[in-house]
Amino acid sequence: MGDTVLYEVSDGLATITLNRPDAMNALDTATKVALRDTLRAAGTDQGVRAVLLTAAGRAFCVGQDLKEHISSLADGKAMSTVREHYNPIVTAITTMPKPVVAGVNGIAAGAGAGFAFAADYRVVADTAGFNTSFAGVALSADSGASWTLPRLIGHGRAADLLLFPRKVSADEALQLGIANVVVPAESLAAEATAIARRLAQGPTVAYAAIKASLAYGAGHSLGETLEKEDELQNLAGASEDHSIAVQAFLKKEQPRYVGR
Repeated sequence: MGDTVLYEVSDGLATITLNRPDAMNALDTATKVALRDTLRAAGTDQGVRAVLLTAAGRAFCVGQDLKEHISSLADGKAMSTVREHYNPIVTAITTMPKPVVAGVNGIAAGAGAGFAFAADYRVVADTAGFNTSFAGVALSADSGASWTLPRLIGHGRAADLLLFPRKVSADEALQLGIANVVVPAESLAAEATAIARRLAQGPTVAYAAIKASLAYGAGHSLGETLEKEDELQNLAGASEDHSIAVQAFLKKEQPRYVGR
């Protein structure tokens, strides 16, 4: 997938690593294209049952590469990256029928924060932090932050962080509900991998249904959501993993899911 984004699949877990550590994983065009295409590949890879999105070096991702951005402003193409790259990246994370864990090893800013917000679960190093950054460079929110952040922490707190960007520490992120769990920095890789691997060994169809129901419920009425739950529950109930789980329960054994 290229040197700036690494892709490895092992035992159903795809690990996607942003790999521009010297640039704090800033998003130049090559990196955005590689990340978009890698996420799409993971979403359709039948051998992948969960995804871990993490990064090399001391930062998770500081957002747009501003050096490249300045050059793009001159030719009037700077803002096209939202439609061409950021929107497809966030769509791939939020709609793939398998859980996505963000292993946030360092600062996640701008679009980097947006990508972490879009994940289904965030494991955050105690030395990491978040910064929406957008208003700090006179821009609006992108990378899905105006949709994901209010759903994580509420409209008022999201407006505060978007209108007055600042660094949110790992501890504050946990208190706000941005982080699901905070771990020592030296344990981040192992802890995030363990959580993602647990999901990769779980009932993939059920996870996909849960993910779809959460997204659907965010924009529909209770009645509509109940109808959607019925549809998705029938889908999960017809899965091989549901049968495995029921039989294991009756035998008082741990289920060994197959992801179907």
